[in-house]
Amino acid sequence: MSSKTKKLISIVVPVFNEQHNIGPFYDAVSEVLANLADRYRFEIIFTDNHSTDETFTKLDALAARDDRVRVARFSKNFGYQNSILTGYRMARGNAAIQLDCDLQDPPALMGEFLDKWEAGYRVVYGVRRNRTGGAASKFARKTFYRLVNYLAEDELPLDAGDFRLVDAMILDALRKSNDRNPYLRGMIASYGFSQTGIVYDRETRHSGETKFSFADLIHLSLDGIVSQSMAPLRVATYVGLTVVLLIFLGLLVVLIGHFIFGHTWPPGYASTIVLVMLGISLNALFLGIIGEYLARIYRQTREVPWTIVERTIPAGDAPDSGPGSATRRQDID
Repeated sequence: MSSKTKKLISIVVPVFNEQHNIGPFYDAVSEVLANLADRYRFEIIFTDNHSTDETFTKLDALAARDDRVRVARFSKNFGYQNSILTGYRMARGNAAIQLDCDLQDPPALMGEFLDKWEAGYRVVYGVRRNRTGGAASKFARKTFYRLVNYLAEDELPLDAGDFRLVDAMILDALRKSNDRNPYLRGMIASYGFSQTGIVYDRETRHSGETKFSFADLIHLSLDGIVSQSMAPLRVATYVGLTVVLLIFLGLLVVLIGHFIFGHTWPPGYASTIVLVMLGISLNALFLGIIGEYLARIYRQTREVPWTIVERTIPAGDAPDSGPGSATRRQDID
């Protein structure tokens, strides 16, 4: 099969301060790609979230000796999801595979992803049989995935992260999206198409520490819940109606007791304080829920870019000019 007739596969790799993982990752991926070279052509797209170590320098050197490597360095850290989304928008392939640089997700599984894709699946995702990290972290992540899946209007795959293959049709849909708070698992699941998962064991990081803190998990949880479900707003409505109903019934009991049975109710300072505090707490809770939705509406209407690309390798190799993008084309120093 000639190189021109082979399908092009894009490997999308978000990175942030991964200087010690660049070399081992590239070697591991190159070995897998060599075994698939008789069937496919490849490009490797690194999206650098403005690393402060030698990550970009190493990527620059890597691109100088391998013309399959493309790099986009952002003007600041725009977050993990935006980094992946920009990589998808840069992808030129018939399909794209997202892979983290820390080698927790095995590059060898890409061959199985491609087999499923050739069998007709538009999305193939990895399902984690096990997780690394402490018991509290594992519990929080499993709880998060199940909570989002329960609340989401579309069914989301459980225990599946961002290690996935997506077809070019999905890439086209993502380029047309203008969501300023992308939650890619939910977005891709909502597009439909035929999707399947492959179970695998996740490894420990090759080097360094995770950049995904507990606060990041909370932020991702909020994005996942708010972007995929109207349930929190409905809960606020239902609880509000329930409280109003209970107050009405309580008032009715007081009136009946006073006018029909002649009861004189003693002043209840404690119960009054409890009810007042309950009302204040409910108001604060539901105003917070409403605020989360309003904040996302505000960011959506501002039309700020997902990412701003400061430098590209090769020079001028900018992301697709979709909604919300900004790129400054500049030669590499």
